[in-house]
Amino acid sequence: MTDNRALVQTFIESLDQRDWNTWRELMSEDVVYEVPQSRERIRGRDRYEQFNREYPGNWNLVAKVIISDEDNGVVWFDWLIDSKSEGDAMAFFEFDNGRIATITDFWPEPFDPPTGREHLTERW
Repeated sequence: MTDNRALVQTFIESLDQRDWNTWRELMSEDVVYEVPQSRERIRGRDRYEQFNREYPGNWNLVAKVIISDEDNGVVWFDWLIDSKSEGDAMAFFEFDNGRIATITDFWPEPFDPPTGREHLTERW
């Protein structure tokens, strides 16, 4: 059995540090990322990486609580822009064969996505 809590911790830390090589290896190639508040979906590790590389601003993530079992995980984290807290958010994970298969981010309020990432996302 894999340690999915450590998998989520490493996911947050490597994303925060922009350690793309480590971060990519944690996910399945066909990972699905969703943000219900902006109604965006990204399919595939390459597109998800590009989405994060292109995300505007100087952002950071700080994990507060991580809980997981064999199939699912959740992290409650603080989202910072230019070292200032923008509030709490949560990400829910599903695992498959020791890798992250799906990620769903929940932010405090619905929002319109920044322009310029339509080439990466599906809207619903």
